[in-house]
Amino acid sequence: MQKRSRMPRDTNAAAHLVVAMATGEAPPEPASNKNPAAVALGRLGGLKGGKARAKGMTKKQRSQAAKKAAKARWSS
Repeated sequence: MQKRSRMPRDTNAAAHLVVAMATGEAPPEPASNKNPAAVALGRLGGLKGGKARAKGMTKKQRSQAAKKAAKARWSS
């Protein structure tokens, strides 16, 4: 999913923000309120998820999953 731009839609507000950033007066970026431990855990699960899932499937199940994925990817 694409991240939204932080620029305001209003032309005057956008111009004000551009000038503020150019002069170094822009407000600081808000700090992330995510728990770093939870972020690391989620990344860890994401890195090993597909391999672990495939390990527990039969050859026929893997084939069906691959066909379903290919159909979803190329059927638009």
